[in-house]
Amino acid sequence: MTKTYLKYRARVMVLAGLVILSWGGLCIRLFQVQVLNAEHYQRIVFKQSQKKQLIPATRGNIYDRNNRPLTRNIIHYTLSANPSMVSDKNILAAELSKRTGSPKEKYIKKLNSKSKFEYLERNLRRDELGLLETTVFPGLNIEREYRRYYPHNHIAAQILGYTNLDDEGISGIEKDYNHYLKGSSGWVYKTKGWSGKIQHKSGMPFQRPVDGSNIQLTIDLEYQSILEEELSKRQMETNASSATGIIMDPETGEVLAMATTPGFDNNNFESTNPKLHRIRSITDQFEPGSTFKVVSAVSALHNGKIGLENEFNCENGSYEYYTEKITDHEKYGMLTLPQIIHHSSNIGIIKMMDQVGPKNLFSASRNFGFGSKTGISLNGEVTGKLNQYTDWSAVSLGMIAMGHEVGVTAIQLASAYCAIANGGYLLKPRIIHQVMDQSEHIIYSEEPMVMRKVAETTTMKNICKMLRGVVTKGTGKNADIPGWKIAGKTGTAQKWKNGKYSNDKFISNFIGFFPFENPQLLALIMLDEPSKPFHWGNEGAAVAFKRVMERIINMDDSIVPPISNKQYETFEPNKIIASASKDNYDSVDRSSPLQLSTLARNSNRVLVPEVRGFSLRKTISILHKLGLKYKINGSGEVYWQHPRPGQIVKKGTMCEVGLK
Repeated sequence: MTKTYLKYRARVMVLAGLVILSWGGLCIRLFQVQVLNAEHYQRIVFKQSQKKQLIPATRGNIYDRNNRPLTRNIIHYTLSANPSMVSDKNILAAELSKRTGSPKEKYIKKLNSKSKFEYLERNLRRDELGLLETTVFPGLNIEREYRRYYPHNHIAAQILGYTNLDDEGISGIEKDYNHYLKGSSGWVYKTKGWSGKIQHKSGMPFQRPVDGSNIQLTIDLEYQSILEEELSKRQMETNASSATGIIMDPETGEVLAMATTPGFDNNNFESTNPKLHRIRSITDQFEPGSTFKVVSAVSALHNGKIGLENEFNCENGSYEYYTEKITDHEKYGMLTLPQIIHHSSNIGIIKMMDQVGPKNLFSASRNFGFGSKTGISLNGEVTGKLNQYTDWSAVSLGMIAMGHEVGVTAIQLASAYCAIANGGYLLKPRIIHQVMDQSEHIIYSEEPMVMRKVAETTTMKNICKMLRGVVTKGTGKNADIPGWKIAGKTGTAQKWKNGKYSNDKFISNFIGFFPFENPQLLALIMLDEPSKPFHWGNEGAAVAFKRVMERIINMDDSIVPPISNKQYETFEPNKIIASASKDNYDSVDRSSPLQLSTLARNSNRVLVPEVRGFSLRKTISILHKLGLKYKINGSGEVYWQHPRPGQIVKKGTMCEVGLK
């Protein structure tokens, strides 16, 4: 051994020992990693080499009652970037500017961001994207997505609402039923190759997205289009600030059209005033004026306080009512109740209600649904205004009797008149027909529902005759359509401005239905602040009503003219869920069922037969022979059906019948 070795021997031994210990520790660590903790580190490697990517669900669509699409999902593109990975920001910014029309500086600012992620554009159409889809720009990400599109632009925009850039509903049906429409996203794992490219490989775990459900409304697209066109036209003609309209089926409570103008295009909602976006038929209240007089008339007849022959002195058109001076638009003397309604006498209705009393008027108003929500399946509905009769002033009885000191919504007023038209039943208005998943399974539906019986059927028939007289010989002559037996009521109300009733701001409204013996359609038209002389219900709103109904009659051959000398069976509901009083359940007389024949032998259309009172077996046999489909609810004898008897429909139409 050399002296040098002996000198460093201890150090060598220590160093050798350290090397051996290091190798031993390394082997132990390798055993721990590769054997004992293998699964743990495999998971880490998997996470580093894999990427979980969400697969968005396709949003469900909204359809009208005839399955015509009111919404579509079209392909759009989202552009994003990691600014640090973009090699030539000027070229990319210039290319984006050329495609979108936005300033180049906008993109330069985003691309100079220190963030690792920046949205450059969202909701781009394919024609806007152009060659960017195939051009390689390092750091630029292009994602293909579906975005909401409304093919009819402004038609039914308030009802439908709209979605944001993340495809979440933020208004109308889109918002209220977002949980049905949006579906649930899926996911897929993708792997990162040696080149860094992310790609999907078979065998990787994934979960399919569940697409959103589809919604079918009670709205008829053609009815809706006609209503909006005529409202807009009449609004401009009368210089009104807005116009509102509702079309309903008085026997089912279905809302067939509902709109307020001016409206907006929900494909471009950001550029319009948000006040135009709300469904003003359910959110805005107004004093109805003389259209409320039918409530007074019903309260008088229903309680037996007044008869049809009782006369009231209308004071030659001028009357001092406590502190208020009441006038009529013409000088009338003695008028009966029907004449008071025909000529819309303020004085006559006040004198009549002095005999009826505030409690009875309040009760009738509540029975009609005023002062409470209708229950329509839309968010934002208000209750309107109807104070307790114990809080009324000395003049409140008279003011409310002629449609002041009471706030109503358009949907409340239309629903109230549906109760008159159908024989006394207050229906819950319906705008949702059904919700179906992508397999066409119905997961939610709304059936006709009656909230309460408002008054005796005989009372309502008398009111219908009065409303027919309004159109034939009273204040509503401009609403008449020869051959169709229109019934309705005009209304003119001064608006409350600055603590008093204005002399130049009015509400003009008209509500009508036809034919009055067996109503098929009902419509409300309301003009807000039209110029004179259009502030009168007959001069303003009634004209629009006639135009709307004439166009529908000429367009829809399922609307049949009234049959002369025909006794129609009284409307009878399938279900009553609430009652204001015990007297609301009076039975309804029924005539013998009527058999209606088919149309021409080779026609594809048939007349819906009368099946109420028949057994289930006989009902199925009749409908089957006519080529009609059927949906049965309950058991026993048929006591409710839809569509109504006598309506012309196509073969294969679904007929719903209720049995008990």
